[in-house]
Amino acid sequence: GDGMYLAALPLLAAELTSDPLPVSVVTFAAWLPWLLFALPAGALVDRLDRRRVMWSVDATRALVVGGLTAAVLAGWASIPLLALAGFLVGAGQTLVENAAQSMVVVVVGREPRRLERANGRLVASLTVGQQLAGPPAGSTAFALAAWLPLLADAVSFGASATLVASIRGRFRPDADGRATGRSLRAEIAEGLRFLFGHRLLRAAVLLVSASNLAFMAGEAVLVLFATDELGLGSRGYGLLLAAVALGGLPGSLLAARVGQRVPPGPLIVGGVLAGAVAMACFGLAGDPWVAGAAYIATGAVWGVWNVTMLSLRQAIVPDRLMGRVVGAVRLIGFGSIPVGALLGGVVARTLGLRAPFLLGAAVLAVAALAATPVITSAAVETARDRAATGARRS
Repeated sequence: GDGMYLAALPLLAAELTSDPLPVSVVTFAAWLPWLLFALPAGALVDRLDRRRVMWSVDATRALVVGGLTAAVLAGWASIPLLALAGFLVGAGQTLVENAAQSMVVVVVGREPRRLERANGRLVASLTVGQQLAGPPAGSTAFALAAWLPLLADAVSFGASATLVASIRGRFRPDADGRATGRSLRAEIAEGLRFLFGHRLLRAAVLLVSASNLAFMAGEAVLVLFATDELGLGSRGYGLLLAAVALGGLPGSLLAARVGQRVPPGPLIVGGVLAGAVAMACFGLAGDPWVAGAAYIATGAVWGVWNVTMLSLRQAIVPDRLMGRVVGAVRLIGFGSIPVGALLGGVVARTLGLRAPFLLGAAVLAVAALAATPVITSAAVETARDRAATGARRS
């Protein structure tokens, strides 16, 4: 459902205007909640039953996207309406993603290889739904009727709520992590202190922030790049989005094996450098097949990288702080996404549609080189050992 929605929303925006800045505003609105709500969402997740948070939010989002479907069907579509719907769906995502990351650790445990295998499978399932199957289905459905992929997403949120509600187990944080008379602000501050007091985590989240900014600068104008520079229609655009998944699916599934053979320091830093090369190749491509190949390479690199970073964070953050630390990480890491979306629109309008991809590649290269002295294999292993020792003592 999300894959169909992610393909349909920019296509609908591009039908309403050919100006890259308003198109990028729709993307900006969808990611803005991470700037506004990531911290309080993380604190709430550390107070509440995480399973209940997930199913109740997805049930609400089913109503929101259902309302957008009705509005498009009635002919009321506009850039402000798309931005509002994207904002509400994104606001719910701040709660759902925080809760989901916390639940994974409870189900799987903290052993690095188990975490990497579990996260690899979860990321692979997301890749299939949101990138491989969803976008082509969404663009094809959009060609039939603009409201059709939105309806599919609304139905999928209802199905998601039902499935999550059926999971058995205890998913409320330990007593020490629940509300004990402290204010939400005090609990948020505790999570921030942990994050910024941890040198490795601090460097990792700044690397994530730079990577997301660079990637989203191009992603925000991708629909225009695909149509104007590569000559693709709506179906071709959906297939281009799916090319990322063709690389991301094996990348995420093989991440645990790659992690066994490549030390974590070079894997994390080298992944960003490889992503820079792939992004530059994409920005320079003039042929749809070359662009698709570059996007497949991009997906493979980020598939391995995302699983590695996600598993590392889950392995070294205490459960009672998981929601708050994830919220802080998302604020910084995802908070750069709406900024990148707006910058991408401004740069594309000024320098052309290829410029956001080329400048993004330069940002990735600089960020990777800056992180090299801090994100080392020795630092990663030390952090894992300390977290495992603390978990045994508690």
